[in-house]
Amino acid sequence: MTLSLPAAPLFGQPVPQHPAPEVLSFLATRRSSSAVTLAEPAPTASELDSLLQLAARVPDHGKLAPWRFIILEPAAKAVFADRLEALANSRGDARAAAKLAKLKIPPLGVAVVSRPKPGEIPEWEQLLSAGAVCTTLLYAAMALGYGANWITDWYAYDDEAKAILGLEPEEKVAGFIFLGTPKEPPQERERPDLAGLITAWRP
Repeated sequence: MTLSLPAAPLFGQPVPQHPAPEVLSFLATRRSSSAVTLAEPAPTASELDSLLQLAARVPDHGKLAPWRFIILEPAAKAVFADRLEALANSRGDARAAAKLAKLKIPPLGVAVVSRPKPGEIPEWEQLLSAGAVCTTLLYAAMALGYGANWITDWYAYDDEAKAILGLEPEEKVAGFIFLGTPKEPPQERERPDLAGLITAWRP
């Protein structure tokens, strides 16, 4: 599938809104692919650039862009995984080392890093914006025909692992988005029963 994005609207320019039933159809069957099923090909550099442009169009109260991207290309991702494995092994943590398969196998990864900025906008809203970036990047990649998976796991929270990734003390990993072509279609999983999750507020 060829990705051809329309030109981004200029600041202050009206942005036309219109129904998009194909988007609703996509969302009705959206399903993440298991990270360990992802193989080459992954999005090209130009495709990834477009996907990141789309991901950056999320709601962002205060226009702070309280997030950033770290691209994990194949060779660099392998080095990152090796260093995490060495870290886990130095602690005698075989379980943590085994969990790195989801990082090692996919051909491409993007770490979405949350970096809240001090000011009037509550930190919670800035964290939600970073989560929206993860979701939009995931959906955009899948809409392009690739498989994608949003992973955190121990290396998203461990201080030494975050230092290996190059994070500042105030930064957090909102998610690792792993990208590639699924070797097998994902199977539908159980979905929540909305009957017990919806209420109507009444005065």
